[in-house]
Parts: sequence; C-alpha cells; structure tokens
Amino acid sequence: MRRNQKQNSIMNQQRHCGFCIHGVKAVDYKDSNALRRYTSSYGKIVPRRKSGVCSKHQRMISEAIKRARTMALLPYVVR
Repeated sequence: MRRNQKQNSIMNQQRHCGFCIHGVKAVDYKDSNALRRYTSSYGKIVPRRKSGVCSKHQRMISEAIKRARTMALLPYVVR
C-alpha cells in the first residue's frame, strides 16, 4: 500500500461525536477541565477534524471556551 492510500484510508475512517453518543444537550462553560481537551497546547481552539466532534457540538464547545475565557476559567494565551 502506498503512502497516499494509507493516509487517505486513515483520514476516511468514520468518527462519531462523543457528545452525540452520550446524548449531551449543552456544553457547560464551567467545566474547564473538560474544555481543556478541546484547546491546543498554545490555548487555541482545536478544529473539528482533530477533535472529532460534529459541527453542532463544535459550535457549542467554541462558545463555551470563549465564555470560560471571559470568566477567567481558561487562559487566552498559554505562556
């Protein structure tokens, strides 16, 4: 198997949103430990293709991260 075929097969694997599987209706901004999973080591919000969540929950996550930053529960920039 060539390298490009291997990469395509890995990228085409079906991922399922963990929030949809567990039936989460809303993402809580006060749960900063859970939100840290969706931020990079630099403090940036991780995109959908890396986090593996659906677009609906990605919007909820990004909104919760922004609210947590405003409330000083998460840092804007990691130093």
